[in-house]
Amino acid sequence: MDAVQFVLEQLKEKADATYLKGMARFGIDSSKALGVRLPEIRKLAKVIKKDHDLALGLWDTQIHEARMLASMIADPQQVTPQLMDKWVSDFYSWDICDQVCGNLFDRTPFAIDKAIEYSSQEEEFVKRAGFVLMAEYAIHIKTAPDEVFINLFPIMEREAWDNRNFVKKAVNWALRQIGKRNITLKVKAINTARNIYNQPAKSAKWIANNALNELISK
Repeated sequence: MDAVQFVLEQLKEKADATYLKGMARFGIDSSKALGVRLPEIRKLAKVIKKDHDLALGLWDTQIHEARMLASMIADPQQVTPQLMDKWVSDFYSWDICDQVCGNLFDRTPFAIDKAIEYSSQEEEFVKRAGFVLMAEYAIHIKTAPDEVFINLFPIMEREAWDNRNFVKKAVNWALRQIGKRNITLKVKAINTARNIYNQPAKSAKWIANNALNELISK
């Protein structure tokens, strides 16, 4: 039994039929899932540690939890822009998108360039990945200069028209998360939210109101 098959067997042992049935309640596409809860996947990742080749093999299985695990054990130093594009093109569910961006892609040297690139794409989960990357970068990369994030605010304004649920929520998340880094970015995030509010799209009003409620209250 090779390493990929061995890990798949471990995942299958942790599968929960009840959880599998309930995944749809969270808007998760379970068509390729086993029904393994995220904490169980994280436990397995801690045992395996970093194993980039295994991560690549797990991703290629197309199994939902195997791909979640792949994002946790892949080595960001070995991730190329081409690999990012390949994996992002495979996204079909918001949780896969968010886990890959938050566990792996935001730690690569290409994170911001790819966030900007993906933010203008048409495919829903590719576009979401762009804004999730912005949010996760703001959370995890403490040493990033303000200028990196200031350059992202016009992109949020530009895409606030998109009423697709998984896109508008990601735009909102990026706006709020960047605004919470420091007072300079908070002021700029609030101003950006106000500009977005003045747009006619319903999604823009929602993004702005939600962000302003959090940023001003804090």
